Amino acid sequence: MADYPTPHINAAPEDFGKVVLMPGDPLRSEFIAKTYLTEARLVNNVRGVQGYTGKWNGETVSVMASGMGMPSIGIYSYELFEFFGVEAILRVGSAGALQPEIRTRDIVLGMGASTNSSYAEQFRMGASVAPLCDFGLLETAVAVCRERESRFHVGNLMSSDRFYDDDPEANRRYAKMGVLAVEMEAAALYLNAAKLGKKALAICTVSDHIITGDILPAAERQTGFGEMAEIALDTAARFIKGL
Repeated sequence: MADYPTPHINAAPEDFGKVVLMPGDPLRSEFIAKTYLTEARLVNNVRGVQGYTGKWNGETVSVMASGMGMPSIGIYSYELFEFFGVEAILRVGSAGALQPEIRTRDIVLGMGASTNSSYAEQFRMGASVAPLCDFGLLETAVAVCRERESRFHVGNLMSSDRFYDDDPEANRRYAKMGVLAVEMEAAALYLNAAKLGKKALAICTVSDHIITGDILPAAERQTGFGEMAEIALDTAARFIKGL
C-alpha cells in the first residue's frame, strides 16, 4: 500500500468496500448511494467526486464517481485498486448503441473494450493489447440479468477519447465490426485492472442510439438507470460472498 489519502481521494482503505460501483456522474453516485444502499456515508468529496460506502443485501459496497473519459477513470480506478484495497470495480454508465437489435434502456455488458485511446502505450507492450473484463464478474452479471429477465447484450464496447469526432463515418465502421456500443471509460478501467491483478466489468445502459438517433433525456440518465444499478449491486454482493 502506498501513502494515503491521495490527491484525489481523501479517505483510508477501511472506508471502502472490496467492490466499488463507478458511475461517471457524481450526482449519479449520490443517487445510487441514497436510493439503494443502507447506512450510506460519504467517504470522499474531493473536487466534488462523491464516494459513498453502505450496505446492499448485507454486504459492504461502495459507489464513487469516475468523471468523464479515460484519463479521469484511469486516475480513480488506479488509486482505488492500488492504494485503497479495492478488489473489483464495476463501471455503471451510459453508452450509445451501434447495432439495430439494441434499444435505448437495454443493458450492455462489456466483454471487451476496443479503443482509439493511447492509454495502453504506457505499458510498453510493443503490440496492441485487447482490454477485457473479468470473466467471473461477467458470468455473474449475465446470471443476474437472466434472473431479472432484463434485456441485455454481451460483447465489444468502443471506448472513445472523442465525444465530438471529426470523422463522421467512425461509428459506422465500428458497427460494421460488431461493436455493440460506444462509451468513454471501460478500456482504461480494464487495462488498470489487468496491470494491477484486479477485476473489472462495465455494465452500461443504452442512453441513445447513434445510428437511429433515439435518445433518453438527461434527467433519466442521471436518476433513471435503476435496473443497471441493481444488476451491478447484485453482481457485487455475489462477488463479495465468494471472497
